[in-house]
Amino acid sequence: MTPRDLLEQLNELDEHTRIEAKTAGEIGKSALETICAFANEPGLGGGWLLLGATLEEGTLFRHYAASGLPDPDKISRDLASQCAGIFNRPLRIQIESGQINGRNLLAVFIPEAEPAEKPIHFQNRPLPAGAFRRIGSADVRCTDDDLAVFFQERRGDSFDGMMLRDADLTAFDPAAVAEYRRLRAESNPAAEELRWNDEELLHALRCVTRDGTAFRPTVAGLLLFGTPQALRRWFPMMRVDYIRVPGREWVPDPEHRFESVELRAPLIPLIRRARASILDDLPKAFSLPPGQLHRKDIPLVPDRVIREAVVNAVMHRSYRVQGAIQIIRYANRLEIRNPGHSLVAEDRLGEPGSETRNPIIAAVLHDTNLAETKGSGIRVMRQLMDEVGLTPPTFESDRERNQFVVTMLFHHFLSPEDWSWLRQFQEIELSDEEAKALVFVRELGAIHNAAYRTINHVDVLAASQHLRRLRNHGLLQQKGKGADTYYVPTEKLISPWQARSNELAANPPPAPATTKPSGQSIQPEAQSILPTPQSIQLTDLPEPLAIQVRHLGGRPRRDAIRAIIRELCAWRPLAADELATLLGRTRIHLVNEHLSPMLAEGVLTHTIPNQPRHPQQKYRATAPQENKP
Repeated sequence: MTPRDLLEQLNELDEHTRIEAKTAGEIGKSALETICAFANEPGLGGGWLLLGATLEEGTLFRHYAASGLPDPDKISRDLASQCAGIFNRPLRIQIESGQINGRNLLAVFIPEAEPAEKPIHFQNRPLPAGAFRRIGSADVRCTDDDLAVFFQERRGDSFDGMMLRDADLTAFDPAAVAEYRRLRAESNPAAEELRWNDEELLHALRCVTRDGTAFRPTVAGLLLFGTPQALRRWFPMMRVDYIRVPGREWVPDPEHRFESVELRAPLIPLIRRARASILDDLPKAFSLPPGQLHRKDIPLVPDRVIREAVVNAVMHRSYRVQGAIQIIRYANRLEIRNPGHSLVAEDRLGEPGSETRNPIIAAVLHDTNLAETKGSGIRVMRQLMDEVGLTPPTFESDRERNQFVVTMLFHHFLSPEDWSWLRQFQEIELSDEEAKALVFVRELGAIHNAAYRTINHVDVLAASQHLRRLRNHGLLQQKGKGADTYYVPTEKLISPWQARSNELAANPPPAPATTKPSGQSIQPEAQSILPTPQSIQLTDLPEPLAIQVRHLGGRPRRDAIRAIIRELCAWRPLAADELATLLGRTRIHLVNEHLSPMLAEGVLTHTIPNQPRHPQQKYRATAPQENKP
């Protein structure tokens, strides 16, 4: 591309993965680090360096202007010379000059190096710090995991293929090997390896390697087939923690601790147990196929999505890091956090092809039909969540913390209550995409370009333009710069919600028509409940219960208000609006913060269980209270 092409693309976006602008009166360290990053980044195909452009300060948007170069010919020669001699291998770059408003600029294309040449690094700096990768619009120093990817491409080795010299074949659990055989037979009954003995099988799978005359387990072998004692000894932190957090924030009340279950097992049964723990705890919906008399309970989040997310965490985590996979169940979402940042840039997640730290583990999971290795898992998760009306999962790779996070909301876009809430912004004439983004921010507290693209299936430019528009209307506040740009809600977005929620709940606008899967009737338990008449008053309560409600106060603790709700619903079934009237709260707040979580926890149940949005729906306590009035 020409310098003009590059400048135009930079100004269309807040960030750009393949273009970097530099003032570059002379070639400095920053420009050379960018060149190194472009040459190293797997699958990027190289990138462009625009020399002679300046980011203007004091403007509302990030805007680049042509500042010009004093001697472009000299800079071209110096740059070509440094690229030929400063790195461990010479880089052959392409340089094109051009003028904008009479100012000279240079467009420099840096091709991606061949796998056998990586990592490209500065000769006078040690690895890994002397090498760089291009992550988003930033140049970041390589880590040991990055180097492992480069060397793996060159030599075909990996961390999960390392030998454990002080272990032997007694570290393997025959039951785990038998489980692999069973799943492999289901996947491919004619598989040749099913006829081999265990030692031959483990050797073929690269789960053992020869050490002189003896076989020793590899990292992958022990993780896949190790006994509980061996896993405890060599990988004491290799487990999955299932954590149940009340509410929507991470332990907001130090006196109200979360619940946690530790899961330890070889990887194949560990995946099964983690998946079952999630599915057993998720809100349920029901499906009534045509011609059937009995309902079928299905989890709010599709089973396939849960399986893909758990397998992804197990298969792609960094086993160099001694840390657990965390599955955190909040009232409104599920988060799966695994050690190890993504080896693929966030904006390329879901594209064909896969890069994995653990190719041996990935191959075994593929053999057992638990995982695919073609990069389609994320696309499948997005598609299935979209089909059931849930926002697609979002993915966040944090290199600084060295972790990867998948977030799945238990939220159907856009519910009647969402449309009611959005009515307050009707003068802005929000698009459906912008409306989804505001609901997303309300649920999670922030949004960035990648998340906007995920939930709305738009490109980088459209996402950037829409987020800027919401910012200009005062609904979002921009934080960070460049690749670190994100948006948080403003007071204008959040404050009117509480003040006007009663009015909005009483007068919801019509929701748009939605398409359901053919032959199914799906009624999510977590969806909003339609208003019912507010007929009950405090004077209708038994005196002991009325006294408890009066003493509740204006800002009660969450446990206190939930205890009162349970007492009320044990006295008699009550509708959401009736509870809101008695407790002096807004209906939307009460449903989101208390009633829905209490339903999910099994503390409350619906009086009409098969129709959660029925106009006469009420809540009752699941068990009698000890001091029932």
